[in-house]
Amino acid sequence: MAPTTGDSRRSSTLVASGILLSRMSGFVRQRAIGHFFGLSGLADAFTAAFRIPNLMQNLLGEGVLSASFIPVYARLLEEGRDEEAGRVAGAIAGLLAIAAGIITLLAVVFADPLTGLLAPGYTGARRALTVDLVRIITPGIGFLVLSAWCLGILNSHRRFFLSYVAPVVWNLIQIVVLVAGGFLLLDSPGTPSLADRSVLEQLARALGWGTLVGGVAQLLIQLPAVLRLEPHLRASLDVRRDSVKRVLRAFVPVVGGRGVVQLSAYLDLLLASLLAAGAVTALAFAQQLYLLPVSLFGMSVAAAELPEMSRTGDRDVTVLDRRLDDGLARIGFYVTAATVVFLVVGDFLVGALFRSGSFGRSDEILVWLILIGFSIGLLATTSSRLLQSLLYATEDPRTPAKTAALRVAVSAAIGVLIMFQLDRFGLPDGQIRQLGDLPAFGPLPPELRDVGDAGERTLRLGAMGLTIGAGVGAWVEYLLLRSALVRNLGVQVRLGGSQRGRMIVPAVAAAATGLLGRVLLDQLPRWIGGSLTVVLVGLVYVLVATRTGVDEAHTLARQVRRRLPSG
Repeated sequence: MAPTTGDSRRSSTLVASGILLSRMSGFVRQRAIGHFFGLSGLADAFTAAFRIPNLMQNLLGEGVLSASFIPVYARLLEEGRDEEAGRVAGAIAGLLAIAAGIITLLAVVFADPLTGLLAPGYTGARRALTVDLVRIITPGIGFLVLSAWCLGILNSHRRFFLSYVAPVVWNLIQIVVLVAGGFLLLDSPGTPSLADRSVLEQLARALGWGTLVGGVAQLLIQLPAVLRLEPHLRASLDVRRDSVKRVLRAFVPVVGGRGVVQLSAYLDLLLASLLAAGAVTALAFAQQLYLLPVSLFGMSVAAAELPEMSRTGDRDVTVLDRRLDDGLARIGFYVTAATVVFLVVGDFLVGALFRSGSFGRSDEILVWLILIGFSIGLLATTSSRLLQSLLYATEDPRTPAKTAALRVAVSAAIGVLIMFQLDRFGLPDGQIRQLGDLPAFGPLPPELRDVGDAGERTLRLGAMGLTIGAGVGAWVEYLLLRSALVRNLGVQVRLGGSQRGRMIVPAVAAAATGLLGRVLLDQLPRWIGGSLTVVLVGLVYVLVATRTGVDEAHTLARQVRRRLPSG
């Protein structure tokens, strides 16, 4: 029986639920990191050390497997070729394990030159700590690659929740290590001082080991379910099977596309390392928030649609139009609300989630300003996930790769143009002030960039330039994907779906509520005032959307009513 829109909605809800739990645990983890390290050079070292081996996870992990492995594996299951599906899964597992092992070994051996290449602005103690952490963290990333293989198996069997909630274990282990280490190593864990550099370096290394152990745990928690679902699984390196060849043929261009995306992440790391201390970590904090709606509403819808489109092979334009419109409407409804929150009360949200210990008011403002840059392209980024899934389902991985390359080029060009100018502005007293001459054509002197490793910190705005570039690049990618789908498949692609006109009034009402909340609740402790303001903005948005006839708002209201106790 052909899958229905309701099936897709239930699947995307399961994906979103798992992602939400994972992301919430990620926020707790990030709050713990901010509490002990703030936006400092120490935090920059850990953030860079995690991102450097992250190349392996992004090139071999979830996105690539979803686009290349799931369409072939899901089709074999639908055709009743279960044994062939098990052998394909085993061959891909074997190839991934070999590839991850080789990359891990190379990263551990060449950690020092890798750090110099990808974070050239790091010097002295910050670089030495980064090198140590790369060697500790990298093997854990290898286990996350195999965890992504488990996700491909589980999603193809319509078991969406476990694979997306598994990262909770990974986050929890890191949180426990940080909190326990803080109480064991620091004299005042509730009010840590960045002047205690040697002790905090020990805590950063302990966090690195927690990341490694968490990667192993995330794989192990999924394996039993995979083995139950796939009794024909046989690990091998058999690349001669036709089905394996189909996966590998799709794998190469998808890796190319992901490689371009990963190049963007490394360009951001490289460029941010040339900015004032704290830029790399501030970028990571803002990205943590930005990726929440991308994952919850872009990835969940795209992940649920991909196996269904691949399984049916349906090319009926009417069916595709209905699926696209429904998916883009769901994405547009939720992402519009998130964009309003980020733009209008983003500092309240950042403060409610992260303000603690070493993470203060200036840190809050800087992360908000960087988040504003990301928000420019939020709707385009989330919508592009669904458009990419349709192209992958039609076994066209090359178009997403090409558009990703153009997006990276645009993002980098604009980011470089702006970031050095903005790094001459800072937050010495929580207010934006010019701290250098303009125009600027290069980084600050090292002695100014490294202020923040200990003692007094002066945070600067350079990283905002990178996210403004990313926002513009996201729109370029969306427009190119839209053009390709209209031209090649003849489908209609409407940003926000057919409901988009009805979302304007709710967005304006939500923004007005946020501005009022800024005035009335600013004096409350941030975790109270910030939480109340964000909740009020969301409630007003949903209530007004139901009055203006937004279908997704009515669906959400019905789901809430069903879960409320009756009587």
